[in-house]
Formats: sequence, C-alpha cells, structure tokens
Amino acid sequence: MDLKDEIRIYEQAVLNVLKTIYDPEVPVNIFDLGLIYEVIVNQDFTVKIIMTLTAPNCPVAESLPVDVKERVSAISGIKSVEVEIVFEPPWDKDMMSEEAKLDLGFL
Repeated sequence: MDLKDEIRIYEQAVLNVLKTIYDPEVPVNIFDLGLIYEVIVNQDFTVKIIMTLTAPNCPVAESLPVDVKERVSAISGIKSVEVEIVFEPPWDKDMMSEEAKLDLGFL
C-alpha cells in the first residue's frame, strides 16, 4: 500500500467519525448537515478540518469543535488534529445532504 492509499483510508476514517457527531439541536450528523467544508489528511498523518456552525452564536460553538477534535484524534495513527471554524461561506440549508433534507422535512 502506498502513501496515497493510506491517506485515502484515513480520510474515510475521519469522515466515518464525523458522521457519528450530531449537532444537539438538529437530529442530523454534522457531515450530512453540511457543517464540514474540508478534511485534509497530510502526509505526516496530521489532520485539518475546516468547518462551520449553523450560526455564529450557535450554543455549541465552544463544545462542538472540541468534540470533533477529540473524536478524530482518537483514530489510531492520527498524529494531531486542527479544527478551524469559518463563517464564509455562511451555512444554509442548501448545504445539507439530500438525506438530511428529507429527514428534516425540507424535501
């Protein structure tokens, strides 16, 4: 297995973990909710996650990024995790997966 294959495996592992984390106010995981903008797994197996919140004053603004960092850091082989919160572009319901829109009654 080469390095690119290993990175792809780690990327999928990170996505799998992100799909287990839920916004406590919405019964949808943060990935399908569209809060994850980018996942970068570097060659040294450090991870950077660029994400947003449903609103800048979101009640979980302090705890959700910490939860993301802790859970992704628990993946065996991951060296470190950085979570960056951005508000551009601003989140809106069009960023949700079709499944999430269906679950929340938007379709």
